[in-house]
Amino acid sequence: MGELLDRAIAQTYASWFRALADPTRVQIVEYLARRGRPMSVGEIVAAVGLAQSTVSQHLKILTEVRFVLVEPVGTARHYRINDACVGCFPSAADVVMGHPAPNPLGAC
Repeated sequence: MGELLDRAIAQTYASWFRALADPTRVQIVEYLARRGRPMSVGEIVAAVGLAQSTVSQHLKILTEVRFVLVEPVGTARHYRINDACVGCFPSAADVVMGHPAPNPLGAC
């Protein structure tokens, strides 16, 4: 039997999967990726249709795993997709099927 996926990489992937385990967070990532520009919380709230505090909590989780980056704009904060991190996110099928997984630790 072959070697296991490196533990540090497995932990990183697990944190990504946990971050995307909520449909609202998947919607936020997809929305930011499709928009392709930094957006205010208000813009994201309007798109998602949830309370600002709820959206902010989801954004906090997404920024912790670096799917989303925060940019200060005056006293506000704008959020944008982290193309580098999302680009190295492996599909669950690739990992499960034993295909080589990219090393996310250097890029994200």
